[in-house]
Parts: sequence; C-alpha cells; structure tokens
Amino acid sequence: MTFVVTENCIKCKYTDCVEVCPVDCFHEGPNFLAIDPDECIDCARCEPECPAEAIFAEDDVPKEQQLFIALNAELCAGWPVITVQKPAPPDAAEWDGKPDKLKLLER
Repeated sequence: MTFVVTENCIKCKYTDCVEVCPVDCFHEGPNFLAIDPDECIDCARCEPECPAEAIFAEDDVPKEQQLFIALNAELCAGWPVITVQKPAPPDAAEWDGKPDKLKLLER
C-alpha cells in the first residue's frame, strides 16, 4: 500500500509533508505534489502533516478521488524529487477546500 496526494493539493501545494518522509518519495510539479508509489514505504508520517488534508492511504482515498492513485504514479515519472519544505503559494489558503480543481493541475 502507498499514500496518495489528492485533488485538494492542487494550487495549495503545502510542502510540510516532504520533510517528514524518510524515503524522499515526494515529487514536485508546478502546483501539486505527488507520491511515488514505488518509493513510499507506508510509514504514514506525511498524512498528519498536510494542512490541506490532501493525503490519504491508498485504501482510504475517497471514491471520487480514485483517479489520483494512478495520477500520482504518472506524474512522478516526470517530476523532480522534493525533500525540503518550501513556502506555500501566497494564495494557498484561498484554494484550500475548493472543489473541482483537477482542471487546474499543471503538468
């Protein structure tokens, strides 16, 4: 099992989660983070660190967010690893909790 970053991360992109990851499985895109399922060791350290509550254990990903399981794996293939926390975008709090953000995902 792995952990999965879901839709609420889009345009929030808080990076609190990356510093607690012992295996550096997070990858950074322009406005989203993704977890590499081949690297994740299911330690669960990242989930409580996400201010946007966008990280779920694979078995707990909400039904309407299931596509993010495959999307995380796909995006990790082309995005660099991120290991150090960065400031959140200035408007992150405004985007937190907004629905239908998938169309805003930048690759």
